[in-house]
This record gives sequence, structure tokens and C-alpha cells, in this order.
Amino acid sequence: MNSPPVPLPAEHIPPGTADWRTPDAERWLAAVPARWAHPLWAVLALIVSMVWYIAESPLAPCTSAEPCGTDWPGLGMTVVLVLTPYWVWRQPRLALAGLAAGLVGFAEDGGFTESFGEPYALAYPVAAAFTTAGIVHRLALAGRQRALALEAAGPVARPLPAAALTFRRGRFSFALAALLLAVAGFGSWQAQQVADAYEERAAGATHLSGLVVAQEQDDDGIDILKVEADERTHRFETDFPESFPLDSQVDIVVDGDWAALAAEPYDAFGWELLVLGAAAAALAFFANGVDGRTRSARLRRRPLPVLRVLVREGHEDGRTWVFAADDPEALRPILHFHSLLAIDEDENEDEKGNEGEQGNEGEKGNESDDGEADAVHLTKVRQILTGDDPPPPLREAVLYGAPYAGAEVALAARADADEPEVLVECSVTAVKAAVPGVLTRAPKGRQRKSERRSVEEVAATMTPGPGLRVWQAHGLARAVGLCLLVVQGGGIWATIDDGPSWVWLCLPVALSWMISAVATTLTWRITADRDGLWVTGAWRVRRVEWDAITAVRHHEDGIRIGTGTGTGTGTGKGHDNVDLAPTGWAWLERRLGREPYAVRAADELRALHLDPELRPAEEAPTARQGMPAGPPLVALSVLWGAAVLLLL
Repeated sequence: MNSPPVPLPAEHIPPGTADWRTPDAERWLAAVPARWAHPLWAVLALIVSMVWYIAESPLAPCTSAEPCGTDWPGLGMTVVLVLTPYWVWRQPRLALAGLAAGLVGFAEDGGFTESFGEPYALAYPVAAAFTTAGIVHRLALAGRQRALALEAAGPVARPLPAAALTFRRGRFSFALAALLLAVAGFGSWQAQQVADAYEERAAGATHLSGLVVAQEQDDDGIDILKVEADERTHRFETDFPESFPLDSQVDIVVDGDWAALAAEPYDAFGWELLVLGAAAAALAFFANGVDGRTRSARLRRRPLPVLRVLVREGHEDGRTWVFAADDPEALRPILHFHSLLAIDEDENEDEKGNEGEQGNEGEKGNESDDGEADAVHLTKVRQILTGDDPPPPLREAVLYGAPYAGAEVALAARADADEPEVLVECSVTAVKAAVPGVLTRAPKGRQRKSERRSVEEVAATMTPGPGLRVWQAHGLARAVGLCLLVVQGGGIWATIDDGPSWVWLCLPVALSWMISAVATTLTWRITADRDGLWVTGAWRVRRVEWDAITAVRHHEDGIRIGTGTGTGTGTGKGHDNVDLAPTGWAWLERRLGREPYAVRAADELRALHLDPELRPAEEAPTARQGMPAGPPLVALSVLWGAAVLLLL
């Protein structure tokens, strides 16, 4: 039985606020884009078509008349092409502009002329058309969702709470954009320095015509061109050896011992790559900052539609999930987004002033209350850090703004039942409908991931008996462990094959982590007997008495047994928690339609902890307590390393 939602005080609910009920929410959820319009397909189509075109289209040869130097217009077009797939996912309106610019560049490059006879040239226009159709479809349905939300909210419109009026977005994005833009400017300045240095030296050098006598590769795989000119043989590194066939004439520039190909005068590729990456990232952050600032300003500009809803913060990812007002069991999420707390700065200053005026009145009387409050807060912080905190509660809330895919919203709600103050949160990511994604199952599956089954529900599937209960590494966990073992062996081989280096200093740390993960996934085991649990990890077997257990949960592909007082006994001293990780791959098991084995094990352990009647009556003998595999794996790794040294 779920606890009732945390109520919202009536004075914080604007008069006339309508409930967002399940029928209206289902109509809103039905107005989602078709699966073919998911950004993933468009992004894949664009990337594949661009890579295909670059790989297959003939390159213009480098000549003395048109040398291969720095092409700033082409680099700018490349920045747009790199950003367009990202914008398709995050900024669909900007993606339309990027697609238009990409098609203009494609036409100037002769792509449309080639596309009539070459499939690789036809692929990009087709991918761009498919992407445009998907974006238009998504934007149209976002408008439909907005209309449905306005219809559900009715004619009532209210201004944002005071705290949300001071909330600003985009500062961090603008700061990163400025930093990356400075990096791009530095890279372009360095590239121009390389070009200017060549031009300055070439102006006073001798221009000769030489004969290509040989083409070869050095030990690093770099193509070398041998050219005879003026009774001397010159060697030049080249990126395009096919442009200089044997016995052909090439122009070179010679100044003493320095020489360069006139067709490939200098190499500024590294600096150009820096400019490309920094400029693309800077433009992406700048666009995100402008979009966030514009949306938040639009939210504050005029009174907004309001809806009464239920909200819950995701226990795993921190997202805010919104449910219909008549869904107290939180069975069907409607939408989700990430949000941050908005603080009214003026109210904060008034509170500080009032505290200053009060001085030390009642200080002694409040010391004990403050101490108790601090203890409560410290307990909550400790639970959060150790992962033993309960799932966040379902809360009543007022949603400000018309929600639709990509929208900006705000909400007012209490943090939990112990906090009487109503807080205002503003979205910092776009609103997304809670529907199955391309690579995900239904939203109920996601909800089950973060919610625990009740003890009664788990106990109903367990048959009481005197025998021991054992949970141990299953088939998928062992498969994961074997894959990690192969990766470990390959890493040892690659590290030793490269010869002695500073990387060897990191090998013990990396190996200890890898061996621990491999040993756990291959041989983890939990045995429940009359008095408690025997927990077999990578390096030892720990004893945890039933009375010492405070909580059991599945956490990040591992099982965490909280003890709180550190009373676990066994081969080592007690700790606050006993962790087994990784115990498999829960994500893959869910994708395969199975309940993760480690999740089921954690649920059954919790049931044994809370219901003593389900516990075994026997005491586990030594042979049934498990054996850690970490020490044998250390010996195996050492032997493998020695074998690699002997083989090399």
C-alpha cells in the first residue's frame, strides 16, 4: 500500500486551478511522434550518409595552382555538418537551418550533379529530406500537445511564483561557450601562424621543378615522396601520394636545407582539428544557453496556464516525473524533466534581516531543538550517501506553463511530509513525454526499476522451509565476468607489449579493480541461515547477523546490505555497509524481458530480514559459506603476465 501524496497547502494553489486528470493526460500522451520520427533514426541516417559521401567522393587533387592549405570556409561548413545531428536531437528548429546550410554546401561541392549517377551522393539529400520530415512531424505534434494542455487547464492563467522570477538559465553554457571559443581562436591563430611562416619563407626561396623518383613509407606508416631537383634528392611527407605518380613533375620550394612541396606547402591539420572541435562545442553550448535563456524569459513574460498534478523525483536519475492528479498510486507517468530549486532572493534577505533583529532571544531555549533538527538532517544525508534512503514521496504540485515536448515549466510543491515549506522548482531540461523509447520498454518497466515490491508480495512467492537459502552468480553474471576476464587479459598483453612506460605504474590499480569485478561477477554468493547471512565477495566472506541488518537494496548492478552500526563479523572488521558489485547486468536482463536476478535476490533478502518466519532453521557449514575468487585470480594474472613476457 503506497502512502498518500504529500499535500499542497490550499493557499499555494491558485484559485480555479484545474486537475490534470487521466483522460486528458492520455489524450496528451497519444499526441506523441511516431517511432519513425525518433531523432535516433535521423541522426544515424545523416551520419551514415555523410561518412559514405566523404569516403566515396573523389577529392580535388592538390596542385601548385591550388595548393592544399587551410580552408576556413570549408572548416566552417564542417562545423555546421558536425552540429546538425546534435541539433536534430536537442534543437530541432536549429537543425532545419543546419540542414539547409548543409544542402547549400553539398550543391556547391557538386553533390547534386553527382547524385544523379552515384548512390553515395544521393544518400545525403535523401537523409536530409527524411530528417526534415521527422522534425516537422515532431514540431507539429508538440503544438498539438500544447493545445491539449491549454484545453485541460482551461481559461485560468496565473503569474509564476516570486521565486521562479529570479531563476536564470544559460550562465554555465555561456561561460563554457566563451572558454571554448577562446580555444578555437587560439587554434586558428596558430594555424595562421603556420601558414604565414611558410609564405614568408617561400617568398625568398627558390622555386624548382622536380621529378618524382620513388614513393615509400617510413616505420610510422607515413607516406614519403622522393623528388630529384637540381641534382639533389628531397624527401617530403605527403597525405595524398596518389596525386604524385612516379616520373611526374612536381613543383617544390627550396631554401637551403629547407624544402616543401608547392602543392602541400604546410601541415596545420592538428590546429584545424582543434578549431573544429572547439568551435562546434562552443556553438552548441552557446545555442543551448540562448535557448534556455529565451525559454525561461518567455515563461516569466505573461501569466501562465496552471494544472494540479502529482510529482515524484526519480530515485535513480533525479528526474521529476509528473503524474495525473487522480493517479495516487503513480501507475502511469505523463512526462519528465530535470529541475532545480528556485530561491526567492528578496525573501531570503528579509529572513536574514529578521534573524538579525531578533538577536539572541530564545537562544538557549532553541539549542535543543536545533540539535535535534541537525541530527535529523545528518541522518538523512548519511542515508543518501550510503544509498539507504527511502524512495522520494509522491507529492501534490501545481504545474506552471503549458507542457509539451521541448517546453519549459515550473512547479510548486513541498519537498516531503516533514517540510511544511512550499518550494518552487524550474525545469532545466526540456519536457519529454513518458512513453517507451526506441531502446526502452514501457514506462511501467522503468517505474518498477525504482520501486520496491512489498514484503507481502515477495513473501507470497517464497516457500518457508528449514533449509538454507542461497543466491549466487547466475549465467548472465558469469558471462559478464568472463567478458571482463578477456578484457583484463587483453589489457595485460597490450600494456606489456608496449614496453616499460609510466602506464605500468597504473597497472596495479587497474588490475585490482578489474580482478575485484571479475571475481565478484563469477563467484558472488549470499547464504542465509538461522543467525544471519554469509556474504562472499571478491576477497573475503563476511558474516552479517540478522539483528545488525538495517536495509537491503539493489543498487547500481549490486546488492547493498546496510548494517548501520558496523557489527558485521567474519574475516575482517565490520563496516556500515556490505556491498556486492557488480552482480550482473540488470539493464540487459530487463531488455531481454526478464526480472533481474540480483533485484529478485535483494527483494527476497529484504523479506527474510523483515519476516523472521521465512528464515532458515539450519546453520550453514563452512562448505556452504562460499569461497572468494580474488586471490586465485591474482595468481592467474601474474602467471598470464609472465607468460606474455616469455612469448614477446
